[in-house]
Amino acid sequence: MSTRETLDVDAVLFDLDGTLADTAGDLAGALNRVRADHGKTPLPVETLRSHASSGARGLLGAGMDLKPGDAGYETAREAFLVHYAACLAETTRLFDGVAAMLSDLDARGFAWGIVTNKAERYTGPVVVALGLAHRAGTIVSGDTTPHPKPHPAPLLHAASALRLPPSRCIYVGDDRRDIDAGNAAGMPTLVASWGYLGNGDPPAEWPARGWLASPADLLRWLD
Repeated sequence: MSTRETLDVDAVLFDLDGTLADTAGDLAGALNRVRADHGKTPLPVETLRSHASSGARGLLGAGMDLKPGDAGYETAREAFLVHYAACLAETTRLFDGVAAMLSDLDARGFAWGIVTNKAERYTGPVVVALGLAHRAGTIVSGDTTPHPKPHPAPLLHAASALRLPPSRCIYVGDDRRDIDAGNAAGMPTLVASWGYLGNGDPPAEWPARGWLASPADLLRWLD
Protein backbone atom coordinates (compact mmCIF):
# COMPACT_ATOMS: atom_id res chain seq x y z
CA MET A 1 0.00 0.00 0.00
CA SER A 2 1.16 3.49 -0.79
CA THR A 3 1.58 6.42 1.53
CA ARG A 4 -1.40 8.73 1.73
CA GLU A 5 -2.13 10.88 -1.30
CA THR A 6 -4.98 13.15 -2.35
CA LEU A 7 -7.48 11.38 -4.60
CA ASP A 8 -9.30 13.48 -7.19
CA VAL A 9 -12.75 11.89 -7.09
CA ASP A 10 -16.43 12.85 -6.86
CA ALA A 11 -17.88 9.93 -4.90
CA VAL A 12 -17.09 7.28 -2.31
CA LEU A 13 -18.60 3.80 -2.39
CA PHE A 14 -18.57 1.65 0.73
CA ASP A 15 -18.96 -1.99 1.59
CA LEU A 16 -21.61 -2.46 4.29
CA ASP A 17 -20.73 -5.29 6.70
CA GLY A 18 -17.44 -4.52 8.43
CA THR A 19 -16.99 -1.13 6.76
CA LEU A 20 -19.97 1.10 7.50
CA ALA A 21 -21.76 -1.18 9.95
CA ASP A 22 -20.80 -3.64 12.66
CA THR A 23 -23.18 -6.47 11.83
CA ALA A 24 -21.13 -9.22 13.47
CA GLY A 25 -23.33 -9.50 16.56
CA ASP A 26 -26.50 -10.24 14.61
CA LEU A 27 -24.74 -12.56 12.16
CA ALA A 28 -23.20 -14.44 15.07
CA GLY A 29 -26.61 -14.54 16.74
CA ALA A 30 -28.11 -16.21 13.69
CA LEU A 31 -25.25 -18.72 13.57
CA ASN A 32 -25.68 -19.50 17.25
CA ARG A 33 -29.38 -20.14 16.70
CA VAL A 34 -28.39 -22.72 14.09
CA ARG A 35 -26.01 -24.24 16.62
CA ALA A 36 -28.82 -24.34 19.17
CA ASP A 37 -31.02 -26.12 16.63
CA HIS A 38 -28.34 -28.82 16.60
CA GLY A 39 -27.90 -28.95 20.37
CA LYS A 40 -24.63 -27.02 20.34
CA THR A 41 -23.59 -24.28 22.76
CA PRO A 42 -23.17 -20.69 21.48
CA LEU A 43 -19.83 -19.34 20.34
CA PRO A 44 -18.56 -15.90 21.41
CA VAL A 45 -19.10 -13.11 18.90
CA GLU A 46 -15.36 -12.41 18.87
CA THR A 47 -14.69 -15.98 17.72
CA LEU A 48 -16.92 -15.38 14.70
CA ARG A 49 -16.17 -11.71 13.99
CA SER A 50 -13.46 -12.26 11.38
CA HIS A 51 -15.87 -14.47 9.40
CA ALA A 52 -18.71 -11.95 9.35
CA SER A 53 -17.82 -10.48 5.94
CA SER A 54 -18.09 -13.95 4.41
CA GLY A 55 -21.80 -14.31 5.19
CA ALA A 56 -23.51 -17.66 5.61
CA ARG A 57 -20.71 -19.61 3.93
CA GLY A 58 -17.99 -18.27 6.21
CA LEU A 59 -20.03 -18.45 9.38
CA LEU A 60 -21.29 -21.98 8.76
CA GLY A 61 -17.73 -23.03 8.04
CA ALA A 62 -16.46 -21.50 11.27
CA GLY A 63 -19.38 -22.37 13.49
CA MET A 64 -20.72 -25.64 12.08
CA ASP A 65 -17.72 -27.02 10.16
CA LEU A 66 -19.89 -27.14 7.04
CA LYS A 67 -18.95 -26.06 3.54
CA PRO A 68 -20.92 -25.99 0.27
CA GLY A 69 -21.42 -29.52 -0.99
CA ASP A 70 -21.39 -31.10 2.46
CA ALA A 71 -24.40 -33.09 3.59
CA GLY A 72 -26.54 -30.76 5.66
CA TYR A 73 -25.00 -27.54 4.35
CA GLU A 74 -28.02 -26.30 2.40
CA THR A 75 -30.40 -27.10 5.25
CA ALA A 76 -28.16 -25.26 7.70
CA ARG A 77 -27.80 -22.34 5.28
CA GLU A 78 -31.56 -21.96 4.92
CA ALA A 79 -31.96 -22.09 8.71
CA PHE A 80 -29.24 -19.46 9.12
CA LEU A 81 -30.95 -17.11 6.67
CA VAL A 82 -34.31 -17.51 8.41
CA HIS A 83 -32.73 -16.77 11.78
CA TYR A 84 -30.78 -13.81 10.39
CA ALA A 85 -33.90 -12.26 8.87
CA ALA A 86 -35.46 -12.35 12.34
CA CYS A 87 -32.55 -10.65 14.13
CA LEU A 88 -30.70 -8.56 11.53
CA ALA A 89 -31.15 -5.22 13.30
CA GLU A 90 -30.96 -6.21 16.96
CA THR A 91 -27.39 -5.10 17.65
CA THR A 92 -26.19 -3.85 14.24
CA ARG A 93 -24.89 -0.28 14.37
CA LEU A 94 -22.63 2.09 12.50
CA PHE A 95 -18.99 1.85 13.51
CA ASP A 96 -17.75 4.70 15.67
CA GLY A 97 -16.92 7.68 13.49
CA VAL A 98 -18.93 6.55 10.46
CA ALA A 99 -21.90 8.87 11.04
CA ALA A 100 -19.61 11.89 11.31
CA MET A 101 -17.67 10.81 8.22
CA LEU A 102 -20.84 10.51 6.15
CA SER A 103 -22.03 13.91 7.35
CA ASP A 104 -18.67 15.38 6.35
CA LEU A 105 -18.97 13.84 2.88
CA ASP A 106 -22.44 15.36 2.53
CA ALA A 107 -21.18 18.76 3.69
CA ARG A 108 -18.32 18.68 1.18
CA GLY A 109 -20.59 17.74 -1.69
CA PHE A 110 -19.30 14.21 -2.27
CA ALA A 111 -21.80 11.61 -3.43
CA TRP A 112 -21.63 8.28 -1.62
CA GLY A 113 -23.22 4.87 -1.90
CA ILE A 114 -23.19 1.30 -0.65
CA VAL A 115 -22.08 -1.81 -2.56
CA THR A 116 -22.51 -5.03 -0.59
CA ASN A 117 -22.70 -8.75 -1.29
CA LYS A 118 -25.61 -9.02 1.15
CA ALA A 119 -28.84 -9.96 -0.65
CA GLU A 120 -31.31 -7.09 -1.11
CA ARG A 121 -33.89 -8.68 1.18
CA TYR A 122 -31.43 -8.21 4.05
CA THR A 123 -29.67 -5.06 2.83
CA GLY A 124 -32.92 -3.10 2.70
CA PRO A 125 -33.99 -3.60 6.33
CA VAL A 126 -30.44 -3.07 7.61
CA VAL A 127 -29.90 0.26 5.84
CA VAL A 128 -33.35 1.43 6.96
CA ALA A 129 -32.51 0.55 10.57
CA LEU A 130 -29.21 2.42 10.25
CA GLY A 131 -30.91 5.51 8.83
CA LEU A 132 -29.00 5.31 5.54
CA ALA A 133 -31.73 4.29 3.10
CA HIS A 134 -32.64 7.81 1.99
CA ARG A 135 -29.15 9.27 2.30
CA ALA A 136 -27.10 6.98 0.07
CA GLY A 137 -26.91 8.00 -3.57
CA THR A 138 -27.07 4.36 -4.61
CA ILE A 139 -27.39 0.99 -2.85
CA VAL A 140 -26.22 -2.10 -4.72
CA SER A 141 -26.82 -5.52 -3.17
CA GLY A 142 -25.29 -8.89 -3.91
CA ASP A 143 -28.19 -9.83 -6.18
CA THR A 144 -28.62 -6.46 -7.94
CA THR A 145 -26.30 -7.57 -10.76
CA PRO A 146 -25.68 -11.08 -12.13
CA HIS A 147 -22.27 -11.25 -10.44
CA PRO A 148 -21.37 -10.29 -6.84
CA LYS A 149 -17.95 -9.03 -5.74
CA PRO A 150 -15.11 -9.71 -6.48
CA HIS A 151 -16.60 -9.24 -9.96
CA PRO A 152 -16.57 -5.53 -10.84
CA ALA A 153 -20.20 -5.52 -12.04
CA PRO A 154 -21.73 -4.22 -8.77
CA LEU A 155 -19.26 -1.34 -8.60
CA LEU A 156 -19.74 -0.45 -12.25
CA HIS A 157 -23.50 -0.47 -11.64
CA ALA A 158 -23.08 1.89 -8.68
CA ALA A 159 -20.90 4.30 -10.65
CA SER A 160 -23.45 4.32 -13.46
CA ALA A 161 -26.26 5.03 -10.99
CA LEU A 162 -24.29 8.04 -9.75
CA ARG A 163 -23.66 9.12 -13.38
CA LEU A 164 -19.93 8.99 -12.85
CA PRO A 165 -17.08 7.13 -14.55
CA PRO A 166 -15.59 4.48 -12.24
CA SER A 167 -12.32 6.38 -11.99
CA ARG A 168 -14.17 9.21 -10.22
CA CYS A 169 -15.22 6.88 -7.38
CA ILE A 170 -13.27 5.43 -4.45
CA TYR A 171 -14.25 2.03 -3.05
CA VAL A 172 -13.69 1.37 0.66
CA GLY A 173 -13.94 -2.17 2.05
CA ASP A 174 -12.65 -4.56 4.67
CA ASP A 175 -12.22 -7.75 2.63
CA ARG A 176 -9.81 -8.78 -0.12
CA ARG A 177 -12.77 -9.26 -2.47
CA ASP A 178 -13.63 -5.58 -2.04
CA ILE A 179 -10.18 -4.50 -3.11
CA ASP A 180 -10.12 -6.90 -6.05
CA ALA A 181 -13.57 -5.73 -7.20
CA GLY A 182 -12.67 -2.07 -6.94
CA ASN A 183 -9.41 -2.53 -8.80
CA ALA A 184 -11.15 -4.51 -11.54
CA ALA A 185 -13.69 -1.69 -11.88
CA GLY A 186 -10.92 0.88 -12.28
CA MET A 187 -11.50 2.58 -8.93
CA PRO A 188 -8.95 3.60 -6.30
CA THR A 189 -9.41 1.28 -3.31
CA LEU A 190 -8.90 1.82 0.41
CA VAL A 191 -8.92 -0.74 3.24
CA ALA A 192 -11.15 -0.10 6.27
CA SER A 193 -8.79 -1.28 9.01
CA TRP A 194 -11.53 -1.24 11.67
CA GLY A 195 -13.42 -3.96 9.82
CA TYR A 196 -13.39 -7.76 9.91
CA LEU A 197 -10.50 -8.20 7.41
CA GLY A 198 -11.25 -11.86 6.71
CA ASN A 199 -8.98 -14.85 7.19
CA GLY A 200 -7.02 -14.93 3.94
CA ASP A 201 -4.02 -12.92 2.80
CA PRO A 202 -2.74 -10.36 5.33
CA PRO A 203 -4.38 -6.99 4.57
CA ALA A 204 -0.96 -5.38 4.21
CA GLU A 205 -0.51 -7.53 1.09
CA TRP A 206 -3.79 -6.50 -0.54
CA PRO A 207 -3.33 -4.40 -3.71
CA ALA A 208 -5.12 -1.35 -2.31
CA ARG A 209 -4.21 2.29 -2.83
CA GLY A 210 -4.06 2.79 0.92
CA TRP A 211 -5.19 1.98 4.45
CA LEU A 212 -7.67 3.91 6.60
CA ALA A 213 -6.88 3.92 10.31
CA SER A 214 -10.34 5.28 11.13
CA PRO A 215 -13.41 6.58 9.27
CA ALA A 216 -12.16 10.15 9.77
CA ASP A 217 -8.97 9.21 7.92
CA LEU A 218 -10.94 9.03 4.67
CA LEU A 219 -11.41 12.79 4.61
CA ARG A 220 -7.65 13.27 4.58
CA TRP A 221 -7.50 11.39 1.27
CA LEU A 222 -10.01 13.87 -0.15
CA ASP A 223 -8.40 17.14 0.99
